[in-house]
Amino acid sequence: MTGLSTSSTAVPGSANLLTRLFRAREASLILILLALIAVTAAVNPRFLSAQSLRDLALNVSIVALVVVGQTLVLLMRHVDLSVSSVLGLTAFLSGSLFVAHPGMPVWLAFLAGLGIGAVLGAVNGLLVAYGGVPALVATLGTLYVFRGLDYAVVHGGQITASNLPPAFSAFASGSVLGVPSLVLLVLAVMVGFGVYLRSYRSGREYYAVGSNVEAARLAGIDVDRRVLTGFVLSGAIAGLAGVLYLARFGTVDAAAGTGLELQVIAAAVVGGVAITGGVGTVAGAGIGALLLGVIGSALVALRAPAFWQQAIQGALLLLAISVDIVLARRAARRVQERSHR
Repeated sequence: MTGLSTSSTAVPGSANLLTRLFRAREASLILILLALIAVTAAVNPRFLSAQSLRDLALNVSIVALVVVGQTLVLLMRHVDLSVSSVLGLTAFLSGSLFVAHPGMPVWLAFLAGLGIGAVLGAVNGLLVAYGGVPALVATLGTLYVFRGLDYAVVHGGQITASNLPPAFSAFASGSVLGVPSLVLLVLAVMVGFGVYLRSYRSGREYYAVGSNVEAARLAGIDVDRRVLTGFVLSGAIAGLAGVLYLARFGTVDAAAGTGLELQVIAAAVVGGVAITGGVGTVAGAGIGALLLGVIGSALVALRAPAFWQQAIQGALLLLAISVDIVLARRAARRVQERSHR
């Protein structure tokens, strides 16, 4: 059970802090990120313009927010494929509330998004934790159920910026000391969950469940309740992301967020969250989301064909899983060798 990437778990206790930093998955990703930015900026200096960086931060922030919830689920050796449908449904329902109640406070829209997302996440959690349905099957089903519900509710309609109060739209365009408010909110959520997973007993239980579920039960952890809570939090965070999506883009229809689930999973795994559970950090997953976002923007700046973005994302995903498998086998071999001494 650990909150660090796989590579960092193999570091002896005598290694110094600098050695651990360089061996961590997060450090490798940051180096790749800096190299990619340097090369792209050398070819196209406008890549580092203030407006480009602002657009990149806003686009990555919503993905990074959904990645936080996905990280909780992946740590328990599960997966949540329904996050894109939850985002799309909550985005439209939040906008519908403004249409039905034009004077509604903005904070109530955020609360509604969190609540709707939590309810949808609870459906996943109940199916997986108490229904015994594999998470892949359960959330694949709800991915289509929630999306179908979204189409039924939308019924060919659309929420546009003219339906939204100025204070709500201003949230996405506003900034504090030059940093967009939306980005600051996402960073606050990431820091909060990062501290929670690292420093609190209930947060460490996500790693315990993903590392060895039977050992977790023997240790007194209520595994079913922890799994349910993880899916509820994942849904609530996706619901919050739906409200932010509405604020960011202003226009929402039934297709909002389609395909986001694969991007989110790829970002988490590339960022060091093991698909086999028990390993990973929110910070690493966030860096993974940033790396994928920078790759997408770099391809646009370099005028490369759009399909290369998906190909590179897939290649990075396969590379990350392969690295995790190799490191896990090396760690298992070391444990076996020590047991024979």
